[in-house]
Amino acid sequence: MRLMLKQPSVLPGFGLTLGFSVFYLSLIVLIPLSGLFVKTSTLSWDQFWDVITTPRAIASYQLTFGASMVGAIINGLFGSIIAWVLVRYRFPGQSLVDALVDLPFALPTAVAGITLAAIYSPNGWIGQYLDPLGIKVAFTPLGVLVALTFIGLPFVVRTVQPVLQDLDREVEEAATTLGANRWQTFRAVIVPELWPALLTGMAMAFARAVGEYGSVIFIAGNMPLKSEITPLLIMTKLDQYDYTGATALGVVMLVTSFVLALAINLLQWWSTARHMNQ
Repeated sequence: MRLMLKQPSVLPGFGLTLGFSVFYLSLIVLIPLSGLFVKTSTLSWDQFWDVITTPRAIASYQLTFGASMVGAIINGLFGSIIAWVLVRYRFPGQSLVDALVDLPFALPTAVAGITLAAIYSPNGWIGQYLDPLGIKVAFTPLGVLVALTFIGLPFVVRTVQPVLQDLDREVEEAATTLGANRWQTFRAVIVPELWPALLTGMAMAFARAVGEYGSVIFIAGNMPLKSEITPLLIMTKLDQYDYTGATALGVVMLVTSFVLALAINLLQWWSTARHMNQ
């Protein structure tokens, strides 16, 4: 009778690694977030509601979450196209284009904001052509959308790109031999494979945009009730030593972002499970 020898693990046992993971997660994430809720709990419910439902706060929510969602959708479309071009085609300067995708990661957010504001201002490289058409980007909500789209693009490209690289072209060829045209092949073969990764990239781009501050404040104009984002409103309250008001707005941002991210992840899980069952 053979003795079944347990394969040695590279890492220590489950108990030790799980304990370290929980400790590290608590130290970096859970304890700071708990402090946010603890500080906010010093407010009564009526006080909390009054803080988070002021016209200025509601306008900042609408701009922050609305622009973040629209930016994630835009990146979902054009980021997928960029990933497709980088994977499926070979052209001069491809390595340079591939490196430029990661530029929003490496560029300091303040530098990105100043650069975007300079380019899209009425006398900027691009703004000088948009201004005669009545299109104002810098110092408007549209400028916020441009900034949030800029910083979210790499998330979509870098999540879709590996899936495209692993996608077997023989499956597409098989669909073609069975009589499918290009649109049918794309819709029935490629999209189901890309959909989970695309949702993940869009969720990451959305989450990144919701908390963005540095690249937005320089191009937004920061006008209350018009182009003021919630992170800036939180910073304003901190400058005024209104710590409980700042944490109250932070709780709203945290809970809303978590619910939206959870919904996107559940949609991704449902889409993946449905695809596997087909």
